[in-house]
Amino acid sequence: MVGIVLVSHSYELAHGLAALASQMAGDDVRVEPAGGGPDGTLGTTGDVVWNAIMRADRGQGVVVLADLGSSVLTVRHLMEDGRRNGHIRLVDAPFVEGAIAAAVMSSAGQDLDDVARAAEEARGAHKF
Repeated sequence: MVGIVLVSHSYELAHGLAALASQMAGDDVRVEPAGGGPDGTLGTTGDVVWNAIMRADRGQGVVVLADLGSSVLTVRHLMEDGRRNGHIRLVDAPFVEGAIAAAVMSSAGQDLDDVARAAEEARGAHKF
């Protein structure tokens, strides 16, 4: 299964969304939160994000979703740091809807490209 990493400035947001996505996808999909700064402050750190990626990676790829600007920059920095191995994908997707779409597609056994595309296509989802 493709792993999912949720990068947020907020510990609570990352962990809450990971719990929701995990409930939707089931136990086979690794949905890992990476949120908050040291001592419960707002922020993101490269070490927290990288450790979440490593936990989520089961060899079939990892889709990474980020909430806001510097979360994206943190992930991009990690990818530029030579750690990108071709199967880590940062997607431009809405955080909540994209996470759910990615987790559900992963649970259906879809490959990295399809899971990433589902997250990105969630941008067009209508709520009513």
